[in-house]
Amino acid sequence: MSDRDSELLELKNLGIATVNILNAIGVHSRQELHSMGPVQAYVRIKQRGIHVSKVMLYALQGALDDKHWNELSQETKDQLVQDADDLAAGESAAH
Repeated sequence: MSDRDSELLELKNLGIATVNILNAIGVHSRQELHSMGPVQAYVRIKQRGIHVSKVMLYALQGALDDKHWNELSQETKDQLVQDADDLAAGESAAH
């Protein structure tokens, strides 16, 4: 595990399994997660055939916001899901 991976482990909501999943999509640091954004990261994870729930999406947002995922407002959660659905639909239409 690299120093950048341990930086991810210090973020709320992210354990070793999540960090390994993030590494699989090319995210190795908080900055890379921030640059990609939680919605894009979640969609890429799903596109790789990795079965994760919406909680993964919430956890990624919470990690960037320094909040437990359950502290996100319902409005924020709903918007994240809508954004992920829109992005996934747009990407599948492009292929």
